[in-house]
Amino acid sequence: MTTVDVVCQMLASIAPLRLAESWDNVGLLIGDRAAQVDRVMTCLTITPDVIDEAIDEAVGMIVAHHPLPFKPISKITSDTISGSMMVRLVAAGIAVYSAHTAFDSAKNGINAMWAESLALSKVRPLQPIDGEPDVLLGQNASLGRGRYGYLAEKQSVKTFARIAVGVCGAPHGRIVTPDGTMTSSVHKVGIACGSGGSMIAAAARQGCDTFVTGEATFHGCLEARSLGVNLILVGHYHSERFAMERLASTLAVDLTDVTVFASRRESDPLKPIELPTAKD
Repeated sequence: MTTVDVVCQMLASIAPLRLAESWDNVGLLIGDRAAQVDRVMTCLTITPDVIDEAIDEAVGMIVAHHPLPFKPISKITSDTISGSMMVRLVAAGIAVYSAHTAFDSAKNGINAMWAESLALSKVRPLQPIDGEPDVLLGQNASLGRGRYGYLAEKQSVKTFARIAVGVCGAPHGRIVTPDGTMTSSVHKVGIACGSGGSMIAAAARQGCDTFVTGEATFHGCLEARSLGVNLILVGHYHSERFAMERLASTLAVDLTDVTVFASRRESDPLKPIELPTAKD
């Protein structure tokens, strides 16, 4: 039977942990490496609902994108939400692994999936990781933060925005354009999953006319407009969740004696407000 450590090694080959940001908490976060596991569940974020599901499904290991715990803690008690969740996971014997920013930056990680799904060519990292070969010169293609590349043909920003929203299955998206209209065209695209607003300037320096990310602050939106960059926001959840579903499928291919599936109860915590109609 497969052990937790075998799954950890497979995940580390997909997303080498050396690619993670220095502030990140990655790798095996909870659990016994020697423990046997026959059911693995992937998710974007561990929440009480996700833990309920893992226990109900007799899962032995959760592969989450966002770490738990995220920041160093001195106590693990039920006095806090994160502490309470960790207590439950340990009591249930459920291991937790997170690759987070290592998976963002990996050769076949989330941003690489975005670039492929958008059919971009000549793809490079927006911010190459120190010591890694250039994407076009070395064999470790596409190692670095974010991505940028070129569409085969220019598209209207309206058309491209709809395509970007569709790639990740988001129900809707938001857009910022330099002139406030939908008349601009898209050719060179930058990408950063999750909260990628801090990379808008990097995309502009690379000459990107458009930048796709999950979320950005109000001031990040103003920055994009000032820099002349179309900014497409698909939502933090949707910009990354699809990749955890794909990761489950990837793991299932090689872990033949393990049942691997993506959480079915996890959902975007942000819901649209239904405005009343004239009839109401």
